Amino acid sequence: MGLLLAVLLGLALGWGLARRFSRRRLFLEGLSARQLHGWIGGAPEGWLILDGSDRIQLINPRAERLMEVAGAGLLRQEPLVQVCPSPELLAVIRDARQRQRPQRLEWQLGNQQLAALALPGEGGWVAVLLQNRRSLEAQLEQQERWVSDVAHELKTPLTALLLVGDSLAAHANDATAVLVERLQRELLRLQRLVGDLTELSRLENTLPEAVRRQSPVDLPALVQQVWAGLRPLAERRAVRLAMEADAPLAVQADGSRLHRAVLNLLDNAIRYSPDGGTVRVAMEASAGWCLLTVRDEGPGLSEDDLAHMFERFYRGDPSRGRSDRSGSGLGLAIVQQIAVTHGGRVQAANHPQGGAVLELLLPMEV
Repeated sequence: MGLLLAVLLGLALGWGLARRFSRRRLFLEGLSARQLHGWIGGAPEGWLILDGSDRIQLINPRAERLMEVAGAGLLRQEPLVQVCPSPELLAVIRDARQRQRPQRLEWQLGNQQLAALALPGEGGWVAVLLQNRRSLEAQLEQQERWVSDVAHELKTPLTALLLVGDSLAAHANDATAVLVERLQRELLRLQRLVGDLTELSRLENTLPEAVRRQSPVDLPALVQQVWAGLRPLAERRAVRLAMEADAPLAVQADGSRLHRAVLNLLDNAIRYSPDGGTVRVAMEASAGWCLLTVRDEGPGLSEDDLAHMFERFYRGDPSRGRSDRSGSGLGLAIVQQIAVTHGGRVQAANHPQGGAVLELLLPMEV
């Protein structure tokens, strides 16, 4: 029952949070299975929980309706293949279990257009979130439209204020020059923040079928292209690039978004590199996967950094940065969303010889 409680906790509180709680074994004994069943039963989304043999351990009423299998909740230990013989669903569950990371699926089941998110757990358990794709698309469109409207309303006054700042700078004297420079710097930071928020919202609201509009991307060439754009920032502090790559190395990806991910990773490495340091980039392919590694020679990552660095608006200790530029706190969150939408992941660690290492893992084909 303890494992079932951990899986159910993942559904009630969010998968990433539940994994941290299950590792630390916090307060699980205080939660009753009856309470968790009640939460899942009343959820507006469909939830399906399977053990390592793909037998149904829990299915809520919403999932029964979406899968058109009324009464299946009474069939505990029933194999999923007998309740819903969908090869697409079985395949995505198997992939989530083998790869140990969430997998998405859209498919047609009878008259229903469904979206599924398979979440791997311990011991081979898998939780599946089921939603009606049409209603999900409508929700995402509404949210993205709202974010776009807000961003548009913010961009207009910010642009006007930047023009005012330029005019003030042209007429500033020694007494006001510092204040005008600070004003311009903060306005540019706000402008970047609005752009990053808009991009992050688009990524979070991207359905998988939209992500599949991809083409081959030469990764070493992309890294060189991104570095060329960042070279003025790097040369200002004599930071250089050292690159190693398998050749040729191409991935199926959305080129513009992969460019943004690499840009954020290299920009982050430059920011935390010491003057005269080296940013080391390595790329290798193995078993259908491509691993891009970016290492700096900075002070490394604290425990708080490792736990929160991919969260929105998280910023590390400013004293650890070697650059006077401040980010929006969204750069690595954007990298994470780009990785997820491509079926990959990003992770961070401290290198044994010093500095931080960020690894972007992407499938060669989607």
